[in-house]
Amino acid sequence: MTLRLTIDAGRWQAHVDAVRTSFTDAVPPGAPAVTVAPVVKGNGYGIGRAQLTRLATAWSDLVVVGTVHEALQHERTGDELVRVLTPAVRPVDLPPWIVPTVGAPHHLPAIGGHTGPVAVKLASSMHRYGTDPAGLAVLLAELAARGNAVHAALVHLPLAETAPADDRLAEVESWLAHVPPDVVISVSHLEPAAVATLCARHPDRRVEVRLGTALWHGDKSFLHLGADVIDVRPVRAGTRVGYRGTPVEHDGVLVMVGAGSSHGVAPLADGRSPFHLRRRRVALVEAPHMHTSMCLVPDGDPVPEIGEWVDVQRPLTTVAPDEVVWS
Repeated sequence: MTLRLTIDAGRWQAHVDAVRTSFTDAVPPGAPAVTVAPVVKGNGYGIGRAQLTRLATAWSDLVVVGTVHEALQHERTGDELVRVLTPAVRPVDLPPWIVPTVGAPHHLPAIGGHTGPVAVKLASSMHRYGTDPAGLAVLLAELAARGNAVHAALVHLPLAETAPADDRLAEVESWLAHVPPDVVISVSHLEPAAVATLCARHPDRRVEVRLGTALWHGDKSFLHLGADVIDVRPVRAGTRVGYRGTPVEHDGVLVMVGAGSSHGVAPLADGRSPFHLRRRRVALVEAPHMHTSMCLVPDGDPVPEIGEWVDVQRPLTTVAPDEVVWS
């Protein structure tokens, strides 16, 4: 009973290095070096936050998580800082190595007596939290009065396919007149060419690129999600099976797959099964339960053996593998 993520270690690491250096090497001569901030938030992109942190801190003194709860669970591998992307609204005590983010004056009480640096979230066309230019001046003044250094000003842009690169670049540039020149501009969802243009046009600014999905999942051919078969048994049409007594539509073989809702495994958005055997989709009898999903293979179709692996089609950001195997 296992949900397993298998990673081709050599090819995956080469991809991570190539993505990272595509940004750092794109900087034109004379411009400050671009830094890459590795995002390890949530479930660690299916690989796990702890594992990604160990890999990322080999080349970064900063990792980025999603919430203060993730930050407080973080086990440091060295002297790295941990930046939180989502502002908190309830007071929480944070050690100085955690960098909270604020996007409005009403976020300040939540960081209480925090003495370390603080990141500032800027409004964007995402229309989520983030301060406008007038509010930024207020936030900067209040942080200065508290004695908090500003770690970075964060711009969270829409995904690349939703807006032209020039529009997203212009959105970042519109903030430069409002952000003090000594504060790092941290951006997301900009391509290397756009980052190079930003640096060339503004050689006095320090730029950071936050990378998560593009870094860890940019090429999924190195990643495979699978689950093992716990049991198989023949069944006749009309037999009621499963939690809900679902009648079986035709003669076949019930296949019990060792992954379910506790792993984040669910039907696809259109209701289809997420399981595949030898490149053929295997139908679900009912929705996956905690640790087992019941499938039906019609008579005449290939039947998996007990212990055989079936492919699982789920976003890696939503699953909780039992094992991560580096091959």
